[in-house]
Amino acid sequence: MSAPATPDLLTVDQLAERTGVSVRTIRFYAGKGLLPAPLLRGRTGLYDAGHRARLELISELTGLGFTLAAIERQLERLPHDAGPEELALQRALLTPWIPEHGEDLTRADLDRRAGRPLTDDDVDTLVTLGALVRHDDGRVRVHGATALATALAALDSGLPPEMWQRAQAAIEKHTSALAEDLMALFQDEVLQPYRDRGRPADERSRLAAALSRLKPITVQGVVTTFGRAVNRTIRERMGGTPQDG
Repeated sequence: MSAPATPDLLTVDQLAERTGVSVRTIRFYAGKGLLPAPLLRGRTGLYDAGHRARLELISELTGLGFTLAAIERQLERLPHDAGPEELALQRALLTPWIPEHGEDLTRADLDRRAGRPLTDDDVDTLVTLGALVRHDDGRVRVHGATALATALAALDSGLPPEMWQRAQAAIEKHTSALAEDLMALFQDEVLQPYRDRGRPADERSRLAAALSRLKPITVQGVVTTFGRAVNRTIRERMGGTPQDG
């Protein structure tokens, strides 16, 4: 039976219950130095809000596919006594800008999902379009239903798969450069000034909330701006007068 804890302090069993992380895993993380040692009350180890926030950050990074070594490097950049607000900011920074729900399928499952048998060339095109990746055991990992549906629509369009592959390569090239520029801008204009000010506690929650709002606004801005750029290019190629919208 677990020793009683105060409302602000949890035993390892209570921490496991609150976070959904097993006691064994919590102790493994602590042994690796990813979690600070618990506070001791007699012979009972107790965990505070900072422990819980750090554990939730580790769990989220694990769910996003980060290796244990990568998580360790990320946590090394944080003060060992970082509080819940600082860790919440880190979660906001590292959470994907768009949801990524991967799913592993057999080829038969993939055919059923597509509504028809897919050839190896079809699967190669879906891989190139970023809808899925191959596993060595013959299964595939699908990067979400929307990505798969979009890639299948490209296959069904009747246009050459090579054209879609080149289009995807162009999109990947330019959006990767855009992502680098945006991350550098956010680093220089927001994060570094916050660090230079000594990471003031009263700014952490506000910064995390602002970042959460920034993500969908930026994604939508990219979509809208790209659409306008295509419209403008079409008009220019047709000899029309470029206009906004």
